Amino acid sequence: MDKQKTIAKEVSFSGIGLHTGSLTTMTFKSAPPDSGVTFYRTDLPKNPAIQADIDHVIDVSRGTTIGLNGAKVHTVEHVLAAVYGLDIDNIAIELDGPEIPNGDGSAYPFTRVLGEAGLVAQAAYRKYITVTEPVFYRHDDVTLSVLPADELRMTMTIAYDHVAIGTQYATFSITPEVFQNELAPARTFCFLREVKMLQEQGLIKGGSLESAVVIGDEAILNDALRFPDEFVRHKILDLIGDMYLLGRRLKGHVIGVKTGHAKNVMFSKQIKSVYLNGHAAPGTVEAARASEDTALDVSMIMRVLPHRFPFLLVDRILKSEPGKSVVGIKNVTVNEAFFQGHWPSAPVMPGVLVIEVMAQVSSVLLCNDAAGADNGRPTQVAFLLGIDRAKFHRKVVPGDQIVAEAEMLSCEKDTCTVKAVAKIDHAIAAEAELIFALVNNPQ
Repeated sequence: MDKQKTIAKEVSFSGIGLHTGSLTTMTFKSAPPDSGVTFYRTDLPKNPAIQADIDHVIDVSRGTTIGLNGAKVHTVEHVLAAVYGLDIDNIAIELDGPEIPNGDGSAYPFTRVLGEAGLVAQAAYRKYITVTEPVFYRHDDVTLSVLPADELRMTMTIAYDHVAIGTQYATFSITPEVFQNELAPARTFCFLREVKMLQEQGLIKGGSLESAVVIGDEAILNDALRFPDEFVRHKILDLIGDMYLLGRRLKGHVIGVKTGHAKNVMFSKQIKSVYLNGHAAPGTVEAARASEDTALDVSMIMRVLPHRFPFLLVDRILKSEPGKSVVGIKNVTVNEAFFQGHWPSAPVMPGVLVIEVMAQVSSVLLCNDAAGADNGRPTQVAFLLGIDRAKFHRKVVPGDQIVAEAEMLSCEKDTCTVKAVAKIDHAIAAEAELIFALVNNPQ
């Protein structure tokens, strides 16, 4: 098991806050095991402490602000990303002003200073949030999900109607080396057309071409980008920082599409509800499992269905009543093989594959008689013969969870008909009547 870590010596960094324009000195100090990340406002009476906690977020206007009992710290996401990225669990951060210094708009200044401090292992084991079941968040065209994984992996897609950005995609396993070299230098960005509006809102008082990437009508105004895809890398950096407000490291694959601070925070609260509060968030797989017995996990599904990657399109069977009905799920991610060639700049799941999800879930209903075979496999498999009354009501995109429900309509001899629907967020995305032939399993 991994030991918790803190810094070996005290270090400081000074600079201007991006939004408040205030000059602040930030001092990093070691902290005891299980104390996490705590900010101290040394410029206020009694040096109030604010724990880096998702429940302490009070504003997400172009940055993440935390506050407690009237004390605030603005724009915490970049320094929290640096603390996470450098493998630090416990640290005290003292500030003599209201906002984290912005530096060059990236996490690099913090990684450089914290790197000089060094790390020491502590006499306590690290506590993880280990994702065992997916969690999904969606609002309009923004989606966030986390899937089981043995490490923290971040995958992000952004899309802007601007020639300087367009659609960008990136995925990284988050290790200290990857964070320092591939993510920490990626700078925050804004559009020149937004500057006046933000200034009228009392924001970006400390902004300049040295503190952000500024995008004009047709091109960036800075000399050059640090990475060709610097914009999507910075979005990953922001997400790491916002999610470290959970107070624990995460083992899971986080997939985001068009994310921002507000949605990052909502998603993190949903993860906290599922994994740290002891109850399931409404609309998640965990909530379904709280009221229904899980019938088949993926290893059991692979005994029932002959399909394999990249055509196994069922992740779990939530409920099965033999001869009557079945409910299964498919988690749609941007890493699906079909997205490489099917509208890669604006990923949409092909309608025929949505039908295939419904068909595979229906096949479990028809063929889940594994106990009747000596090798633990079903005695029959289902071949799709026909599709009637098929309708598509909405598109399916990365981050969606398809909940496929199939109900037996008739089954005579070796021909069966089922009514199947595919739902996204409880709304029907597609529906059809599917006709199958049952044949002996050749395996």
